[in-house]
Amino acid sequence: MGFSHGYGPGPGDDEAIQLMRKAFELGCTFYDTAEGYGAGENERLVGRALAPIRNQVVIATKFLIREALPGAQLRKEIRARLDASLARLGTDHVELYYQHRVPESIPVEDVAGIMGELITEGKILGWGQSQASAAQIRRAHAVTPLTAIQSEYSMMERMFEKDVIPACEELGIGFVPFSPLASGFLSGKVTANDTYTGDDVRRVITRFQKDNIRANQPLLDLLTEVAKGKGATPAQISLAWMLQRKKFIVPIPGMRTLERIQENLGAADVELTADEFAQIEAALAKIEIHGNRTDEDIARLRSMR
Repeated sequence: MGFSHGYGPGPGDDEAIQLMRKAFELGCTFYDTAEGYGAGENERLVGRALAPIRNQVVIATKFLIREALPGAQLRKEIRARLDASLARLGTDHVELYYQHRVPESIPVEDVAGIMGELITEGKILGWGQSQASAAQIRRAHAVTPLTAIQSEYSMMERMFEKDVIPACEELGIGFVPFSPLASGFLSGKVTANDTYTGDDVRRVITRFQKDNIRANQPLLDLLTEVAKGKGATPAQISLAWMLQRKKFIVPIPGMRTLERIQENLGAADVELTADEFAQIEAALAKIEIHGNRTDEDIARLRSMR
């Protein structure tokens, strides 16, 4: 997403393409996009970048339908959205197709049935939901087994540990955290003097307010201390912690520079011992998180553009 919008000016298309290919050379094989990122331009960019290595990577994209539609109309709409995404991506299938946010107004059973048809046809190899509740996951999975759930998850946002992640573990569903570094906060590079303009979502994410940045310093201090002991960075410790929690958790940190690609992928080589992991967990339990990130706030920001 960050190559197209959401976090201030990014690299040009040519550089973004080279960065995505470099990430592949360094071991990255999972690329996530959506029809809504840059109004479809992000899918085109990802398609161009991955064309030479299409059969060696996993592509995930997402569709967003907010309004309730009758069954036949819903089927027609989802199929049209998928066909448009495939055309932009320059491929005849995607490995993973998510419902981008799951509204109560659309029965998950109806969506799951349509996803089953698309899997049978080979246009998608698996499907998922974003920001779904445990109840929605169970209902959908009973119709067409889910491949993955994509929701926000990090040291700063752990609400899905209560029921969604356990449901995924029980049902054999992957969990794909977006914003695993809390929109970059856990990199330790954010300061109270930073400012955000334009469509940068950090304008409305309250953890980036000056008072909250200062109040959340204990978390950054913890990450910095652990990182020094491991010869790693705070971002790598954050990702290593997540990777160690559950084998089926696969985070998707945004990366827009070669340095960040190398740093984030390097987290896979950072191993926390059982004692180190337990110490981090114990320390986290004592730290209060200030501020949050909500879809409603971000939606309001986008409506202002």
